[in-house]
Amino acid sequence: MNIMLACAQGLSTSLLVEKMKKCAADEGKNYKIWAVDQAAIEGELGNFDVVLLGPQVQHIRKRVAAIVGDAAPVAVIKPTDYGRMNAAGILRQAEELCGK
Repeated sequence: MNIMLACAQGLSTSLLVEKMKKCAADEGKNYKIWAVDQAAIEGELGNFDVVLLGPQVQHIRKRVAAIVGDAAPVAVIKPTDYGRMNAAGILRQAEELCGK
């Protein structure tokens, strides 16, 4: 599964991405996980199975959903999971969105 995170500049999600990669690897899952600035989402079309937005950019969810269309689910990371860097919880959110 390819999980793309997006936030204001891709910086605040960088640490979270590393934790998510480690968690996925520990669970034996070969996921590609990366973060981008919100402006780069359109350029990544076709590369992801799910887009997770940082809570700080939840206001762009509808616009991102319109850009992505039916290609992939778009959701906002739960603020408590984001704040606690709950990598396992965020992985579960992505899996649920993709029906896994």
